[in-house]
Amino acid sequence: MTTISVVIPSLNDASMLKVCLDALAAQTRLPDEIVVVDNGSTDDTAEVARAAGARVITQPIRGIYPATSAGYDAATGDVIARLDADSIPAPDWVAQIEYGMSQVRPLTAITGAADFYGSNAVVRWLGKTLYIGGMYWSINILLGHPPVFGSNFAMPTQIWEQLRGTVNRTVTNIHDDLDLSYHFEPDMDIVYDRQLRVRISARPFRSPATLGRRLAWVYTTLSLDFAEQGPFSRRRARRRWLDEQDAIARDAAEPDGLVA
Repeated sequence: MTTISVVIPSLNDASMLKVCLDALAAQTRLPDEIVVVDNGSTDDTAEVARAAGARVITQPIRGIYPATSAGYDAATGDVIARLDADSIPAPDWVAQIEYGMSQVRPLTAITGAADFYGSNAVVRWLGKTLYIGGMYWSINILLGHPPVFGSNFAMPTQIWEQLRGTVNRTVTNIHDDLDLSYHFEPDMDIVYDRQLRVRISARPFRSPATLGRRLAWVYTTLSLDFAEQGPFSRRRARRRWLDEQDAIARDAAEPDGLVA
């Protein structure tokens, strides 16, 4: 049986974290482990997590990537699933992860959709259509596959074990999910699953400064990643690997002793 660890970084989000943990407790397939990373909270984040049966680890270095990577390191399951403290997963979220993982080849992550709550209908629609939809569309073109979405994705632990030493996990002003996606090796895949759904807070849009900071982090993330490996070089490596797999499949399909 596949074991699933859910990792949730949190900084002073006790009230939202409780809602997230309540949603995990109501899953049709319960997670095998919940790891909450307390990123230096001054509220009762840790107490809320422990009361829900989560394992709490601390990461005093402030930043989403240091916190998230610490959670990935601590996870013990075969699969690492990721939520944010403001995520509210659908009741079948864990079950969908387990099913989705059974349908894909090894070294494949799955990522899903999100609906915003809070704010107003116009902001929620713009966030879903332009902010998330635009992110998937543009990054898919850049990478040749969808990016993982930090509020809603899962990956085999083996992927993290292979990438933990190559990603920019100590940098605090970048998008951890985008950086992780960029570092996927040519033999790793990311699959977008529309059935894997969560609700997330519309708080990124509460002020121009908040939204501007998040958009600026996209530039910072890609600048750092491009300096390590250019996007065209990355795409060529992926294309070579896909061509090799096609050749292997063709050879396997040929009858013994016959040459096409």
